Formats: sequence, structure tokens, C-alpha cells
Amino acid sequence: MPVKKKRKSSGVATAVAEDGGLKKCKISSYCRSQPPARLISGEEHFSSKKCLAWFYEYAGPDEVVGPEGMEKFCEDIGVEPENIIMLVLAWKLEAESMGFFTKEEWLKGMTSLQCDCTEKLQNKFDFLRSQLNDISSFKNIYRYAFDFARQSKYRVMNKDQWYNVLEFSRTVHADLSNYDEDGAWPVLLDEFVEWQKVRQTS
Repeated sequence: MPVKKKRKSSGVATAVAEDGGLKKCKISSYCRSQPPARLISGEEHFSSKKCLAWFYEYAGPDEVVGPEGMEKFCEDIGVEPENIIMLVLAWKLEAESMGFFTKEEWLKGMTSLQCDCTEKLQNKFDFLRSQLNDISSFKNIYRYAFDFARQSKYRVMNKDQWYNVLEFSRTVHADLSNYDEDGAWPVLLDEFVEWQKVRQTS
């Protein structure tokens, strides 16, 4: 009589048996008592369907994640709304308005990040922060922030001045010793330098 071979249990079944199943937690859909980086298996592929369902957890009837949905979204991923990660994420999603994500922005951006759930996005936090240390990416994020953060048509600073402030911060010394008054800096920065020099000598 042939000997029956024992069937190997799947890795998932074994993990559930050992761990006692998945547990619900506050800042993510499901979590285990282990580092977040190990929550997502490398074998799990991005799912557009799952990503869309995730979007609808926060979207209102007009199919837009608005202020209330955004607050819940931030709570679930464990990030304060004012955290710099949210600006970088909005840049990645190419969001047009602060505090809002459209379905198109969500799907396009999350697809590029390959995120279709809370845990996958949390595992991308280090990557999102790293974009601020990349000179080219930081410049793009900084430029993006001008229109994204502007909430009215009244402009205290125009876009050219905004761009020049970044260049100023990168090239002019803290003591202003290398500031060229005859350079092509906007009047706004000339006035700032003049005010700062008076302030330093008083």
C-alpha cells in the first residue's frame, strides 16, 4: 500500500496558526506584533481594485477625499495632517488642492507608489522622506508647494519670488557676506537683506 505524502501547509496558514490570526489596530487596517516592514509580503502584488476600495473608505459621495476623509486617512496611517510626509504624498499624487484627493489623483499616485492599502503606504514613509534629501526632487516639491498651498487669489509673493527664495537660501551665506546687491535678485530679497543688515548692527 503506497504511503501518502503529507501535504505542506501554506506559509500564510502557518503564520495565522502561530500568530493566532490577524488583530485589528488603530492606525492600520490590520497589524501583527512585528515591525511594519514585515507586514507586507513581497509576493503581494499591487491591486487597482483594492486601491479603489481603499479610496472609497475615505471618499465622500462626490468621489473626493475631502477634509473629513483626509482627517481619518491621516489618523489611519498615523501621520499628522501638517506632517511634511503629507506634502510629499500630495506631490506624488499630483493633487491640485490642499486637503483634497480626487479619485484620479489617488489611483494615479498610489499606482506609481504601488500602494493599495495602509500598510504599504506606511512602508513607503522612508522613501517619501528621502525625496526631501534629493536636490532635484526637493526643488520640484518646493515649486509644487507654491500653487498647492495658496488658498486665495491674493498673492503676498509671486511664483518667481518663491523660486528665488529657494535659490537665495542655497547660495547666500547666513551672514549675507556674499550677497550681490547688483545681482538679479528680486526687490523683495533686496529689502530683506537691507532689513537683516540693519537688524544685525542694531
